[in-house]
Amino acid sequence: MSTAVIAAALAGGGAVLAGWELIGWAQAASLPRRLAAVMAPLRETGGEAVTLAERRRLVLLLAVTLLGAGGLVGGLLPALAAGAAGPWLVGRALAMRRARWRRAMADGGAVAARASADALAGGHSVRGAIGEAAGAGGAGPAVDGELRRARSSMALGARTEAVLGSLRDRAGCATWDTLVAAILLQREAGGDLAALLRDLAADLEAVRRVQADARAATAQARFTAGTVAVLPVLAAVLAELAAPGTLAKIAAEPVALVLAAGAGVLQVAGVLVVRRLGRTGEL
Repeated sequence: MSTAVIAAALAGGGAVLAGWELIGWAQAASLPRRLAAVMAPLRETGGEAVTLAERRRLVLLLAVTLLGAGGLVGGLLPALAAGAAGPWLVGRALAMRRARWRRAMADGGAVAARASADALAGGHSVRGAIGEAAGAGGAGPAVDGELRRARSSMALGARTEAVLGSLRDRAGCATWDTLVAAILLQREAGGDLAALLRDLAADLEAVRRVQADARAATAQARFTAGTVAVLPVLAAVLAELAAPGTLAKIAAEPVALVLAAGAGVLQVAGVLVVRRLGRTGEL
């Protein structure tokens, strides 16, 4: 038996032992739970700001994943390019999560205003009306969660102005700026706050309907722009899979590289223009 065969056998045995150790470590470390903790900031759990440590863990996880995927598909250069896109993708994902949460807060503002108006008409104070609106539900998980937070803060003795100001700042939309301003002004100046909140709820619902119609009217254009932008990328990936080295050949030819870069710039510009034209704005 040659030395090479013995070395190969020892290496194989070592690989088996290392594999068992890796499986044991994953079980002991509860790997799914750790991954869920890392991905937690991407879930729509509220308006909490993502800490720097959470962002770094997300960037590291996504960069390593993209680096490995790029290496399997196209080699070293695509792997480095994909890994470098990790921080940008994490930033976009977090921005989209925050935008979705703010839209949910704006969409539920009218329901919360009407629930508060009903509680005020029933004889509750402003603090009591906020507590009743928190218990009524129906405004969506985002708004219900924020109202429960406000109710808990007031139960602990926080001032109404501070609680409403915090709610307004966390929501970060014109809907809650208007609602909080109305409550605070009517609380100081007097008047029929219940009627004012009902009028605001009706106006907000009308505005949301108009915005929904505008988004529906521009949905096809935005979807088409995204599809057209993704098709060249998919074509490049398929070409590389069918004939490995295609992207390297393109990168090696100055004329082809300039044409590909110009096409990429035009694609990005087209997507940005369509997004700008299809922007409806949010309250």
